Amino acid sequence: MPQQAVVHAMQSSTLSDVLERVLDKGIVIAGDIKIKLVDIELLSIQIRLVICSVDKAKEMGMDWWVNNPVFCSQAPQGQLEASLAKIDERLARLEASSASETIPA
Repeated sequence: MPQQAVVHAMQSSTLSDVLERVLDKGIVIAGDIKIKLVDIELLSIQIRLVICSVDKAKEMGMDWWVNNPVFCSQAPQGQLEASLAKIDERLARLEASSASETIPA
C-alpha cells in the first residue's frame, strides 16, 4: 500500500486577521430552541445573530440605528427630555389616583 503524504497548512492567521475577515464578509449564527412537554410546545425561541462591520450591515440594508434617537448623535435632546417629562407626569397622575381610591371595608 502506498503511503499518502500529510499536508500541513503553512499559513497561520492571527486573531486580528480573523476578526478583519469576519467583519468584512459577515457571519450569521442561527439557532432554534424548543421546549416540549408530552408533544405540547411550551416555548419556542429563534435566535439570529449577525456579526459584521457597520459598512457591511448598511450594504445588506440593516441600518436600524440611523433613525433611532437613542443611537443617533444628532438626536434632539429636547425631544427625549420632553418624552421623559410626559412619562413622569403620567406616573404621578396614576400614583395620585391610586392613592385617592379607598377600598370599602
